[in-house]
Amino acid sequence: MDVYKFLEQVKKGEIELEEAADLLKKMPYEDLDFAKLDHHRHFRSGFGEVVFCQGKSKEHLTEIYRRFYLHDTDVLGTRASKEQYEEVKKVLDNVTYDPLSRILSVEKEKKERTGLVAVCTGGTADIPVAEEAARTAEFFGSNVVRIYDVGVAGIHRLFAKLEEIQKANCIVAVAGMEGALGGVLAGLVDKPVIAVPTSVGYGTSFGGVSALLTMLNSCAEGLAVVNIDNGFGAGYMATQINRLCKE
Repeated sequence: MDVYKFLEQVKKGEIELEEAADLLKKMPYEDLDFAKLDHHRHFRSGFGEVVFCQGKSKEHLTEIYRRFYLHDTDVLGTRASKEQYEEVKKVLDNVTYDPLSRILSVEKEKKERTGLVAVCTGGTADIPVAEEAARTAEFFGSNVVRIYDVGVAGIHRLFAKLEEIQKANCIVAVAGMEGALGGVLAGLVDKPVIAVPTSVGYGTSFGGVSALLTMLNSCAEGLAVVNIDNGFGAGYMATQINRLCKE
């Protein structure tokens, strides 16, 4: 719900006071018993609530999407399956699904995107997590440049892209194995870097713990770290930084 549009409609008499009062009761959140939908989050943080789809039943998920849609809200869902997409599509025709990032989204209007976020990966196997970050940033209004497979195993590939990377307001570095990409980038650029460790790697990578520890222990300044495989968290934070640069 656009609060300014809503208030203007009340002012013009297009919405009755009783209807307005009923809608305002739901502004903090809407209680569905199995979920409490935060319709007010956009006005507090600038971004609406995001749905973590993994583990939700098809009935719960479709009702959550339907309710957000009825409140004139774009919906971003993460970690969705193809089966969940097919169920939501029965209710909302304009829902889209990307199987690589597992993003399930509904957007009523094409957004105007501003600024620039660079999303980089160490290797091709890191792309699913990187795409979660990139598509999240795009959903919330950032322009995104994707620069994939520039890990330290062939660091000349990264050097060839540095000028392009420097144009971004924020950089997301996604890497598994030893996870060195984040620290290397932070030592080469004058922009904030958000490092995302991935669970890509052989046995002693411990499902991404090795990359996480490398990133947390980096001596490079200007490096922040999110959780293992948390592309969404990186894309969200990158957009917050990008938004500040454009204000």
